[in-house]
Formats: sequence, structure tokens, C-alpha cells
Amino acid sequence: MGMGLMFQVPLIILLGFGVLWKGADLARAPHDRVLRFLVASLLLLMTGEILSFPEVSGAIDDVTAVGVGKLVFNSVYLSGLCTLVLVFVSATPGPEAGYRRHLWIDSGLLAGALAILVVAMLATPAGMRGHSLGTPHMALPPIASFYFVGNAYFVYAYLTSGLLALRYARRASRNLGFGLLIMALGLLALTITAVNRVILVALRIDEPGAHAWFNTVNWSFSNWAMGIVLVGICYVGGVQLVTRVRSVVHHRRLYRELDPLWKAVTAAYPELVLNRPPSTSGWRSVRRSRTQERRFYRRLIECRDGLVRLSPYLTRIAPDADLAHAPADQLAQHIVDALAMKPPTESPQTELPAALVASPAGNGLMAEAHELIALSHALRERT
Repeated sequence: MGMGLMFQVPLIILLGFGVLWKGADLARAPHDRVLRFLVASLLLLMTGEILSFPEVSGAIDDVTAVGVGKLVFNSVYLSGLCTLVLVFVSATPGPEAGYRRHLWIDSGLLAGALAILVVAMLATPAGMRGHSLGTPHMALPPIASFYFVGNAYFVYAYLTSGLLALRYARRASRNLGFGLLIMALGLLALTITAVNRVILVALRIDEPGAHAWFNTVNWSFSNWAMGIVLVGICYVGGVQLVTRVRSVVHHRRLYRELDPLWKAVTAAYPELVLNRPPSTSGWRSVRRSRTQERRFYRRLIECRDGLVRLSPYLTRIAPDADLAHAPADQLAQHIVDALAMKPPTESPQTELPAALVASPAGNGLMAEAHELIALSHALRERT
């Protein structure tokens, strides 16, 4: 396996995995701008890497015309790099006007570069459209323009993405920032290889086929730079995967710890359970699939609503107690007694004033969760 394939095949696999992973996230949050650009970029870059294989490019030429495969590859890959720039632009806080300015500039540069590539290919004699960096016809203006413009855009896209990744890494968490730093170094190294290709094109205008050693060294450097990007992607993906798994495990544990309290209040008030009608579309089912976090927050809300509904009976059981700040074990006993007092069917005309029960000491959902989990533990001991 050549040096290029050693990094290219794993990169295609990782990009494909990223498309599936982030595509599932996008299905649940279709209006997330960063996710839209990220999925588009991963998909375009993966497709571009596949199109870069000579066998694939040659197959496209066979069914169309010579040179079309090269144009398709450049169109897809440059579009992937453009959307990669927009990923970092969208993820960077700032005014909407700044984002729109970047969007217009990057879209315009991409459209201009692709238009020049198409015109250059059409201006190239049909028998020379299968050219490469090693062509003996580099002095022909359409061929030289093709490589000058294409590699100039590579320089811009790699450099911009690398600098934006560095800027974003400074604001990210330590682990995520480290992965972005590695990725940025790889992108900046790829910038150097693109600059070297521009230099090589200039040298080969006067000396066709010369400086083969320079091209060989640059391709090797490009492969290693791609390997660095690959390491950065793996690290960033690994950090996100570990974070996601930890979050799922954490919220699943909290979800289960609320079980005793949830069962008690929903047995008394089954209408509190927030059921959702089944979806008729498989895609809609993916979009609306409950994450573990949402299941936990839903249960937390149902527990709190149940305590609100039960609070009038709690005030009757313990009229002098501070239900908002009572110890969990004492409040658990009051809940058991209140559930026993509650009639199976409540009259809708009866006014039952609510009271604050189990008020958390701090602010936020986690403070609320810890308060209700402590109550749930105490209730489990009582029942």
C-alpha cells in the first residue's frame, strides 16, 4: 500500500463515520447551522477523497469525456474545504452580519475558482485534458491556469481553516482544544504543500518535467500532513465520543434514581406522564428520537408536577412543616401519608391550593435533580 493510501483509506472511513454520527445529530436538530455545514463538509470531503482515486476519476472520464473526472474531483473537494471554513466561521461567536460577509466571500471565491477551472479545461485541447502535475505541456496557459488557480484555492482554504481552528481551540475545553490544535497544525502543513505545488507549476513552465525530486518530497510531506489532520480528527472525535458516553451514562443513572419518586407520583396522577403518539415516518422517528438526557429531563418534570399536585395533601398531613426545606427522610414520610390520604378520584370543583415542596438550595436543573433524587432515595427506603 502506498504512503497516500495508508492515510487516505482511514481518512475516508473516519469521514464516513463522521457523516453518520453527525448526520444523526443533525436529524434531531435540523436548524443547527454548524451541524449543517459540518455534515456537508464531511460528506463532500469523503466524496472528494474517493473521487481522487485514479480508478474512479478514470471511470468518470470513460462515461463522459477526458478531464471531467478531474473537474468533478476539484469541484467536490474544493466545496468540502469551503464548507469546512464555514464550519469554523459558524461556530465562532459574532454578529450575524459578520457571518453573512464570510458566507458571501467564501461562496464567491469558490464559485470564481470553479468557473476558472472549467474554462481552463474547456480551453485545453481535447488530447491534453488528462494532464497532471507531471505534464510536459505546463507552459500552455490553460493548463498552467488550472493548477495555479486550483492550488491557490487550496492555499486559501487550508490556511483559513487552520487559523480558524487555532482560534477556536483557544476557547474550547482542554482536551477538545488539543485535538483542534493537532488538526490545525496538519492544515497549516497542507497549506505549505499547496504553496509548494504553486512553486512547482511555475518552475515547470520553463522546464517541463523538471524538479521531480521536489514533487516527490512534497507529496510525501502532504501525506504526513494529512496524517496529522487524521490524528487531530481522531482525537476530537474520541473526546466527543467519550463526553457523549459519559453524559448518557450520567443521565441514565439520574433517570433511574428518580424512579421511586416518579412511580409514586405517576401512580397517583397517571395523566402526568408525557406520552407522545407514535410516528408514522421512519425519518421522523430518527429526528424525534429521545436522547437519554431528554428522557431524564422529562422524568424530572413529571416528578416536579406530581409534587405540585400532591402538595395540598402534604399541607394537610403536615400543616406546620416547612415543606420547601424539610429533610428528605421526613418529607418522604409525609409523601407516603399524603398518597394514602388522596382519594382515588378528585372532584374537579374542589380548589386545592399548591405549596412549594423540596425547593433546591441552588439554581439550575442539576440542583433541582439532586434535591428530587435525595427525596427519591428517602422514599425508596420508606416504601
